[in-house]
Amino acid sequence: MAWRELGRKSIHASALRILTSKAFRDTALRSNLLSSSVGRIRGYTSNSALLGDDTLGFLKSRFLVRRFHASPRLLKRGDEDIVGLQKRKTGKFKKRPAANAKPPCEAPYVPPKLQKNGKPSSDKTIEIFEGMTTLELAKRCGQSVATLQSMLVNVGEKVGSEFDPLGIDIAELIAMEVGVNVKRLYSYEGSIVLPRAPVVTVMGHVDHGKTSLLDALRQTSVAAKEAGGITQHLGAFVVGMTSGASITFLDTPGHAAFSAMRARGAAVTDIVVLVVAADDGVMPQTLEAMSHAKSADVPIVVAINKCDKPASDPERVKVQLASEGLPLEEMGGDVQVVEVSAVTKKGLDKLEEALLLQAELMDLKARVDGVAQAYVVEARLDRGRGPLATALVKAGTLVCGQHVAVGAEWGKIRAIRDTAGKLTGEATPAMPVEIEGLKGLPMAGDDIIVVDSEERARMLSEGRKKKLERDRLRKMDEENKLEQEKRRQKEEKKQELERRRKDGEEISDSEIIEDEPKRVELPIIVKADVQGTVQAVTDSLKTLNSPQVFVNVIHVGVGPICQSDLDLAQAAKACIIGFNVRTPPTSLSLAAAQANIKIKIHKVIYHLLEDIGNFIVEKAPGKFETEVAGEAQILNIFELKGRSKAKGADVKIAGCKVMDGHVSRSCTMRLLRSGEVVFEGCCVSLKRDTQDVETVQKGNECGLVLRDCLDFQIGDVIQCLHQVNKKPKFISSESGAVRIEC
Repeated sequence: MAWRELGRKSIHASALRILTSKAFRDTALRSNLLSSSVGRIRGYTSNSALLGDDTLGFLKSRFLVRRFHASPRLLKRGDEDIVGLQKRKTGKFKKRPAANAKPPCEAPYVPPKLQKNGKPSSDKTIEIFEGMTTLELAKRCGQSVATLQSMLVNVGEKVGSEFDPLGIDIAELIAMEVGVNVKRLYSYEGSIVLPRAPVVTVMGHVDHGKTSLLDALRQTSVAAKEAGGITQHLGAFVVGMTSGASITFLDTPGHAAFSAMRARGAAVTDIVVLVVAADDGVMPQTLEAMSHAKSADVPIVVAINKCDKPASDPERVKVQLASEGLPLEEMGGDVQVVEVSAVTKKGLDKLEEALLLQAELMDLKARVDGVAQAYVVEARLDRGRGPLATALVKAGTLVCGQHVAVGAEWGKIRAIRDTAGKLTGEATPAMPVEIEGLKGLPMAGDDIIVVDSEERARMLSEGRKKKLERDRLRKMDEENKLEQEKRRQKEEKKQELERRRKDGEEISDSEIIEDEPKRVELPIIVKADVQGTVQAVTDSLKTLNSPQVFVNVIHVGVGPICQSDLDLAQAAKACIIGFNVRTPPTSLSLAAAQANIKIKIHKVIYHLLEDIGNFIVEKAPGKFETEVAGEAQILNIFELKGRSKAKGADVKIAGCKVMDGHVSRSCTMRLLRSGEVVFEGCCVSLKRDTQDVETVQKGNECGLVLRDCLDFQIGDVIQCLHQVNKKPKFISSESGAVRIEC
């Protein structure tokens, strides 16, 4: 029994030493120590069972059974001081707070704000290319990979790894869904790159001979076909030069209203020909064309036209261009200058030589195979063929039968025609063509993107329409917020001035805020022959907005005026404007007259803007202002005293002579003495030669009586004041720019 007791004591001491050691507190070693201790205990219990010992009594002991799996803090027994263990803290239990007790913090609960992935501004533009991964697209868009993958699932694409390549169409669709603009990059690796013809845009001021110069180069007469003798469309032509080379020309209008057309021409061109009339010099649209060319980083060749006229002065034009910052070759710069005449065809060979030299220096090349890149120059609606788009191919080959997405529209190319109207199967780089087969009319300036299938084209079109609608709503929301902010600031300033007025502070005239005049809304429907002209007319009408009249273009369209336009005008009480469209049928005109709807048809932009400007002036409510209708000087004073009660009190009559304008009894009178206002009131009596009159004209004498005014002196001046309703003025400059001045 002694050896058994000795074994029990050794196990007890070993377990106590392990459990109270520093190593036991280390969680990394605790499992190993416990497993080894349990093994020793199991070995002891099995041996004890074989020897017939009472092992249950040992296992029921407080140390092994009750304390084996407890923490070191609970191993303390009684008042024993064990090294490394802390005493258990004892204390009273806290009572639960009553149900009606106040909370420990009286501040209201504010729920946390949900973190949303903020969409970038629609002004942001990213570059996409074929084969870019989801991770690259997410970094450029500023979104997480998971967000883009959820969008891929929504459009029906399989979602794999974030390093899987994406098609360029899918990448554009996802980027538009995020809310950013995209720019496609095409690779030239493995493509056939060949020299191409230069694209030359002719720009300049109105009536400086741009179209006449092109007619002289290609021996046609396009200028004679334009209404009013001025170009009002953006035209594209291929001209075969005498040297055998071909040049693609873009003819832009010079009127101020067609600024967007000139900007589109400069964006797609290789060389800009700046036409300046030798007898007129540098004009506003000349400077605008220079700024468009500089912003597009396009080289300029100056053509000084009308050198055959007696009043021509090319040297003066050169000095003006140099003073505007254009480095001419004659003055040490790199801009070529050619003196030409469209009438006598003088200098046309030199102009051709200058253009080909500039093109050779630029080394213009483009890939011929692969997906085509094209640009919409103009778009129109044909009655028999439907929507037509004039396109200029930048690179690749546009083939008949391909599915395309053009801006927010899509379709399958049904036919391709060249500038002569002949059918062709394909369009190569720098070749202007007219394509048909689109489902809708695209906007001038849209890119033409070739896709694999009809489904992909429809998908891109719908995505672009959604983005355009989001951008439109966002812009409207920003404008409304800006308007509300202005109103709030104005109201706060009025309240501040009112407070200062009550406090007795002096307020200057410049600080006084005048109430805004009543503003009338003028709804307008615009119909034109081509998409670019619609945009030009709409932009010009918006410049006619004034504080009194708001021009609201509620609908625009391409094509003739139809019954749906009349119904919309009747519902919105709008005016219909037709530009370069045929006169509506008699039945439609009669229906418009019965509904009191005005239809204005014009073919020249000058006449259109002038007519609409005068119409806006008529609709304006005007602003009433006080003006001096006439002045009379007091020459003598007459007094009537001792009058009866029936006739009234004593009266002072001012004998006057009208020096300027006229004097009316119904107007307000102002008495001036040494330039200062002494009295202001109404006229009681106005007589001329003992006769009561209503008005006395300049140069006549009269006698007048002012109510409650007896302080007359000889030499005083009496002014006759009346209220005048001042209407806005329609102002048109020489360049064609128009505005409404209030």
